[in-house]
Amino acid sequence: MRRLAIICLSATLLTGCGVDTTSDPLQVTDTLTAATPATAPPATTPPAGTVHPAPPVQLAAYDRDTHTLVLASGPQLTLVDTRTNTQRNLTLPSAPAALRAERGRLTAALPDANLISRIDLRTATAQPTQVPGGPIDAIDLDGNRTAVILRDSGTVTVLHNGNPTTTTTEKFQGPAQLLPTRDGVAVLDRLTTAITPIDPATGTKGAGLRAGEGATNAVTDRYGRILTIDTRGQELLAFSTDPLVMKQRYPVPGAPYGLAYDPTRDLAWVTLTATNELVGYDIAGGEPQERHRLPTISQPNAVAVDPDTGDVYIASANGAGYQVVRA
Repeated sequence: MRRLAIICLSATLLTGCGVDTTSDPLQVTDTLTAATPATAPPATTPPAGTVHPAPPVQLAAYDRDTHTLVLASGPQLTLVDTRTNTQRNLTLPSAPAALRAERGRLTAALPDANLISRIDLRTATAQPTQVPGGPIDAIDLDGNRTAVILRDSGTVTVLHNGNPTTTTTEKFQGPAQLLPTRDGVAVLDRLTTAITPIDPATGTKGAGLRAGEGATNAVTDRYGRILTIDTRGQELLAFSTDPLVMKQRYPVPGAPYGLAYDPTRDLAWVTLTATNELVGYDIAGGEPQERHRLPTISQPNAVAVDPDTGDVYIASANGAGYQVVRA
């Protein structure tokens, strides 16, 4: 029988939603390792849409202003104009740990090169900023400030015009991703599998909540909620952020991993790495509703969506190419 979404009214009432405070911090998961995508079986069903060749892809992003799909294969970026299917290649100093595409610009965090690289997607030119400490994700707070996760220190630092200002005083165990919220930013920690808010003005780390058994990827939706994939627990989670409360947890069998959000249609697109599938969930209501289920290429670790057309792009991590599903 299908398990319904669970609404968590208060963190203190939950046995499965641990709360992180200064005096009682969340601990690293029992496995001592972050969750990873499942090793996909060979694809036996023809993929939906169209498949194009590509090397193994670790990350994907889409910029609506330039209609550019960005695929990261190690340090190499492939920039695909989705209107003409023409491609340009750009080689970065090292492999990115995170990509963000917005308003014609791509921000790539390069931990092994100690750089944040900002790429103009119209000209394919890069402007690097030196950031010591191994930046693994970066998000612009406004025109002057950028929040950065630093791998080496396990902290979040706010840069003002490239210069560090505030830094979180408490370390994270496995910070992996920054999520914008209405009051600041939140951090997805893959080792403690938790969501934790921080105040970028002061560096204060707020009380965090456990995000399932092995959270891997997250996005912020247009309602201000943080949608999170629990790969190990095979669930889609939703958190409100004012205050931070788990609102939904919904079963998603098949080792969910890749996540993209279409704000125009309120669809959360989730890749299932154990079954080579893509599922689209309507998340506008109180419980996710499955609207689409499509066969994919093998090892569909990355996904991106065009919010204008609704087209979805799925990329394989084992060299099976990238797949285009037209709305």
